[in-house]
Amino acid sequence: MAGNTFMYAQNLHKIYRKNAISTPVLKGVDMEVAEGEFLSVVGASGSGKSTLMHLLGSLDKPDAGEIYYREKRIDNLSADKRDHLRNHDFGFIFQFYHLLPELTALENVMIPLMIRSSVFSWLGNGSVARKRAITLMEKVGLGHRMHHLPKELSGGEMQRTAIARALIGNPALLFADEPTGNLDEDTGREIVQLLRELNEIDNVTIIMVTHNLEIARGTHRIIKLVAGHVEVPLQQHPEAFGVVRPESFDNLPEDENHPDETRRPAGI
Repeated sequence: MAGNTFMYAQNLHKIYRKNAISTPVLKGVDMEVAEGEFLSVVGASGSGKSTLMHLLGSLDKPDAGEIYYREKRIDNLSADKRDHLRNHDFGFIFQFYHLLPELTALENVMIPLMIRSSVFSWLGNGSVARKRAITLMEKVGLGHRMHHLPKELSGGEMQRTAIARALIGNPALLFADEPTGNLDEDTGREIVQLLRELNEIDNVTIIMVTHNLEIARGTHRIIKLVAGHVEVPLQQHPEAFGVVRPESFDNLPEDENHPDETRRPAGI
């Protein structure tokens, strides 16, 4: 692997089983992402986009294959170590926000730091976490809405809150699963612009799953999944991460939103 490879996967397979029925979703996926890259994963519904993200983010484990992060294998870690990895190194943004309805926007943003703290350490450091959460809420343009409950926020405001929550732990790698899927076109563009700024200014590496080709073409690189395989050959570390617009995407049809029922495991 190249020297600046941040995460890579080799020969990933995933099969979902229900009773006697087995459904292969990923069938030998190889991919990599460089540090500081903004990578899009596109494909039709059922192609394995969200499944791939869940495996890379240690939300699930592959049936076969290996995943490496910073040259260390992570797919075979214990549950506790995967929880720690998600809480300290990874950030997650989901299509359906996953905000706790009884907490204010600010309190939702603070949750990952509460999870990583003991009761006693939180008593001592909670004020520091609160200050950081306030700073992030202001960064995403919600300084005036931080004390509102999720039901009092618009879809775009809820997604901005979810982005602030994903950033509270200073993640090196951000996973975004259809982050604009529940938003109108203009609000979706605003969210993607915010992600671009996080990538360009804060150097956060981002892997984004999307069905929206207009959004995908504004990222550094695109890979396309078809029936559990990577169809478009990967371009290894493109020069200065220039925007890639492969001709093979020109006729790719838009697919319908394909929401996954994503659990919220410990560490997020």
